Amino acid sequence: MQNYDVVVCGAGPAGATAAAEAARAGLKVALLEKQFLPRHKTCGGGMPMVMQNHLYDLAPEAFVESDVMFMRHTWKFDDPYLAPINPPGSDETLSLWMVQRPIFDNVLAQRAAQLGADLRDGVALRSLDPQSDGVIVRAEGVKTGTQFVAKAKYVIGADGANGVTVKATKLRKNPAIAIALEVEQPHQWGDGHGELRPDIAHLEYGAVKRGYAWIFPKADHLNIGAGLFRPDKKDARGDSTIRTELQKTIFEYMDALNVKYDPNNLRFRGHPLPTWSGKELLHEGRILLIGDAAGLINPLFGDGILHAVKSGAIAASAIADDAAHEYTNRIHAEFAANFDAALNLSRVFYQWTGACYKYGVKYEKATRYATQLLCGELLFTDMAGRAMRRLKRSVGENFFPALNG
Repeated sequence: MQNYDVVVCGAGPAGATAAAEAARAGLKVALLEKQFLPRHKTCGGGMPMVMQNHLYDLAPEAFVESDVMFMRHTWKFDDPYLAPINPPGSDETLSLWMVQRPIFDNVLAQRAAQLGADLRDGVALRSLDPQSDGVIVRAEGVKTGTQFVAKAKYVIGADGANGVTVKATKLRKNPAIAIALEVEQPHQWGDGHGELRPDIAHLEYGAVKRGYAWIFPKADHLNIGAGLFRPDKKDARGDSTIRTELQKTIFEYMDALNVKYDPNNLRFRGHPLPTWSGKELLHEGRILLIGDAAGLINPLFGDGILHAVKSGAIAASAIADDAAHEYTNRIHAEFAANFDAALNLSRVFYQWTGACYKYGVKYEKATRYATQLLCGELLFTDMAGRAMRRLKRSVGENFFPALNG
């Protein structure tokens, strides 16, 4: 049996960051990934440029395919509003990076290996057996059947909402799950709508009830998707009509922007989005949950990559500080107040999306504010109240009866 200070399960951005930071701190680390790297990961692949602050010496040129400077908003594929992320007078240039997750995740995993983590891909976690002084980890090579058995002082679960790590604990038994569906469509720049450009992200708000759709530019293709959010209903996966609704929206979005596609040659990929639903315990004994496994997706925007990376670093730091018992509190200190405010705002946005589009999204400063929120330069705790006051002034106090009184 091998011995490690930390075994990290899952080599996405959360797990790879946790492994890298734990190795950097001098801990003996194993990083397990079920798939062989680089592997496909269903995800829009958008993130704020402040991700660079967490990547140290990694050059963005290695994985950034498009640098988005504008957002084109629409309501039911009409009423378009093209807004710059950096309007005149902006004190700092911000942008959104578009990456392909197979490339980005592999870059992070290889960096963890270079820092000393024992990276093992194609190795599927089978079970965790908590002990008083550690956790017995059992995994298996997916092609070879080779057994991996190790004892870890701590296990960091980065294997997603449905992963073995979560199931080995009593944590996250009633998660909030949004649903997204997407396609990756080859695209030649210059084809289709004139505002299909590598520096423009497209966002559509009216086609999906309680959700939104997107078109994100990549080097040679478009990531086109739609997601459904139900802030007050825990898990959307039980609704059999969702896939049909989201698929219809994707077709309509491509038609609206004159994207060339073969309907018989599209591969739709669905994935759950475990969104924040309030404070809860995120560690149990010597097992810590990070990223999607911890439900750290913003309940309004649906973004999760930056939060995953931050949570991985927090978990590694807590273990290195011999303070794993403080992990949940550290996560809450970083995210809870801000995500709670975003959750409250999401309840308004996804119920009265039309009014929010007209008086919120199309507000001249909204795109800049949204990017600053994505970057963490503005907080929902500061913005939510201002946003509600603006909406109430615009449409009348009685439009949001549940929020009055």
